[in-house]
Amino acid sequence: MLRHYRLVACFVLLCQIGFGGEIISSAISTPVRAVKTNTLIAIDGILSEPEWQLPPAFSELLQREPNEGKPATERTDVWIAYDNDALYIAARMHDSAPDSIIARLSRRDQYTNSDDCAIYIDSYFDHRSGFYFGLNAAGTLYDGVMYNDDWDDNTWDGVWEGKVSVDDKGWSAEMRIPYSQLRFQNKEKHVWGVNFIREIARKNEKSYLAFTPKTESGFVSRFISLIGIDNIEPPRRLELLPYLSTKAEYKRHSANDPFNDGSRYSAGVGADLKFGIGSNLTVDATVNPDFGQVEVDPAVVNLSDVETFFNEKRPFFIEGSTIFNFGYGGANNNWGFNWGNPDFFYTRRVGRAPQGSVPDANFADVPTGTHILGAAKITGKLGDSWNVGSINALTSRESAELDTNGHRFKAEIEPLTYYGVFRAQKEFDSGRQGFGFISHISARSFSDNRLRDELNTRSFALGFDGWTFLDSAKVWVITGWAGMSNVRGNQARMLSLQQSSSHYFQRPDAGHVEVDSAATSLQGYAGRIALNKQKGNFYVNAAFGFINPGFDVNDLGFQWRTDVLNGHLVFGYKWTEPNEITRRITLNASHFRSYDFSGNPIWMGIWNSGYVQFVNYYSIQWWAAYNPETINNRRTRGGPLSINPPGFEVGCNISSDDRKDWTVFVEGNMYTSQKDADRSRNLTVGIEYKPAPNISVSFQPSFSWYRTVSQWLTRIDDNTATATYGSRYLFASLDQRELGASIRLNWTFTPKLSLQMYVQPLISVGDYSQIKELARPRTYEFNTYGEGNSTVAKVDGEYRIDPDGAGPAQGFTVSDPNFNFKSLRGSAVLRWEYLPGSTLYLVWTQERVDESDPGQFRFGRAMSHLFRTQPDNIFMVKLSFWTNP
Repeated sequence: MLRHYRLVACFVLLCQIGFGGEIISSAISTPVRAVKTNTLIAIDGILSEPEWQLPPAFSELLQREPNEGKPATERTDVWIAYDNDALYIAARMHDSAPDSIIARLSRRDQYTNSDDCAIYIDSYFDHRSGFYFGLNAAGTLYDGVMYNDDWDDNTWDGVWEGKVSVDDKGWSAEMRIPYSQLRFQNKEKHVWGVNFIREIARKNEKSYLAFTPKTESGFVSRFISLIGIDNIEPPRRLELLPYLSTKAEYKRHSANDPFNDGSRYSAGVGADLKFGIGSNLTVDATVNPDFGQVEVDPAVVNLSDVETFFNEKRPFFIEGSTIFNFGYGGANNNWGFNWGNPDFFYTRRVGRAPQGSVPDANFADVPTGTHILGAAKITGKLGDSWNVGSINALTSRESAELDTNGHRFKAEIEPLTYYGVFRAQKEFDSGRQGFGFISHISARSFSDNRLRDELNTRSFALGFDGWTFLDSAKVWVITGWAGMSNVRGNQARMLSLQQSSSHYFQRPDAGHVEVDSAATSLQGYAGRIALNKQKGNFYVNAAFGFINPGFDVNDLGFQWRTDVLNGHLVFGYKWTEPNEITRRITLNASHFRSYDFSGNPIWMGIWNSGYVQFVNYYSIQWWAAYNPETINNRRTRGGPLSINPPGFEVGCNISSDDRKDWTVFVEGNMYTSQKDADRSRNLTVGIEYKPAPNISVSFQPSFSWYRTVSQWLTRIDDNTATATYGSRYLFASLDQRELGASIRLNWTFTPKLSLQMYVQPLISVGDYSQIKELARPRTYEFNTYGEGNSTVAKVDGEYRIDPDGAGPAQGFTVSDPNFNFKSLRGSAVLRWEYLPGSTLYLVWTQERVDESDPGQFRFGRAMSHLFRTQPDNIFMVKLSFWTNP
């Protein structure tokens, strides 16, 4: 008992490390005052107006980087003015070496290592959220929103003005921010929160009016009060963004294809509408949207049973999307080990490729995406502290046109579908507690009953989340969420869903799940609770989560797996004071475990990582993990359990100083398991070159090698396979090599005109050998065909297998699984913002695909085949016009 008390005492002592002295994090302690102006302020970066000749609102800034808490090395004067329509910001960045100012021109919101400044505004004065507006010394604009006190999101694009000017004293910036771009209450006298940052790139210096110490958390809650803004009203907010587009497609096609002669031309028209409901709610609506200007997704080769997750890139869905974040509020760290938090709202579901099967035909014309007829989004606040968000979307009924021997017909492959999401979150006691919920619903209207066997009729999900701080200093916080799901469909669809890779109810040795062939619905639940220490040099994070086997949010959300109980404990320590060698050091250690609902340990391990930044701004990061033997309940894809042999992983990343014209990083990792079960090696090199202040070129090649003796092939039903419950679960040894690269060119001609090019070549080759079957459950033992009494022969591109020779088992065939996937994807986008909020896009995308020489990795031949293959080319012009009627 005494030993336990000593352990607790040591733990409490460690948790207090880093609280010996409080850092002064605000440059001033008195409110900042804005001045009323009645003159017309020209936004040109030249501070000639009378308002900018008055004493500045503030001049003192404090460093967060590199010397925390020290005064900024260069003086900065900031003025704030307002009139009945807008807020005006002026800043003079004095510089003792103006010829050393780094001014790199880039596209809006694209980060470059440049001198810059930004104003942060908490116009709700809720100490949790706000907006920021920034300029770099070359005139590039960037903006975004802040939420959860510490986090920011740059996907929001406001319509505002900003200009800069560089002279022999340094540089200056002017901004005009219309009230229509802010959200605030309707009152006579306003008090907002304000903060300011200045970055001096050559010194890696970041100085704030009020900063967050490196061992603490909370950013918006530290803002200084902004006073003096009186007798203004939230404006009537109405914005209209109509667009016109035209597209020319030149694609590969088969001879005599009646639907595709190699060319197709189309035009589109649509509009986005934004308007305010009162002063706190905003409605965004889109009719017949066209997202042809977004960058293409990278090509991937996925041999797993888990869907590939792609990030959202469509502006309508990413702007203001932070309100739909669920389960993360309150904490500044959300660790996960072998845990994939389900997303209740995955926006890529809306407008995805049609999901229904396409009937057999000689020729088919199949839509690549589901057309969004219209969508509306409501975001903002109700009252003083309810944050709300809602999206409603309707996607069209899609059909494939088919031709068989001259007979044409249509088949529905996606029904008319409604998607709806509602999110609300309320904060209490200045953000010390929070509570929220999210719900989603999808409903389909079928005209072809064939699809009822393939798709859910409707689905519903509901989740609650929240947090509470355990102490007045906001050091310890508990966060958590819980949710349920309900999916409905006919018996055939529910049978298929139960047996899908998300659930695997058919597992023969899983006593806690079973297939119900009469079911017309599927229900499930999930949740997680976490404890986080978020102040001090020493930090702790612990979590426990669960997803029961029937939980399913995939209709409108995304989930990686079900049937899991997962927990972890992380300890870490960070050194933030620079010394002669390093600027900061971080060390972490953790233990994690995962079980299924039968109590089988399906993954566990210990993990260590570290990070060191040196005084020259080079850095090194490393990680290592050991995983003991566990049970695998997914390898046989609905079959019996098998074993995960013990293994270990190590990895490292080394990065250079990103202030330089040339920057480089190298990252490598390896995983090796016992019994020669799995081995992988990965190497990535990233190189970026900035030949001019407005041009950057990056080249990121990568090579991976993966070797396993248990790559899934298929299942063969066989009553004689009694050891594995009447089925043979087939695997093979796989030698997979993958070579790819990400190549980017960013060329910014002016702050309004830019060119972006992206190219991704990929060669992925899989060479299969030693086809085998699982010998018995709960082992990592296999019967290799061709050994003992079994026979295997490769004939005409397929393997003919007899598992027991002269025995009673029937022979079967397996297609040759070797592959050689070669792809070249690229896009070029010329973007011109010819008026504030109005944009012209010229877009070219190209894709080449070749799959010759399966199983053979020959770089020269692969590239030759790839460049000889006929490409798919798409050219698009899109013109949008923003108006504020």
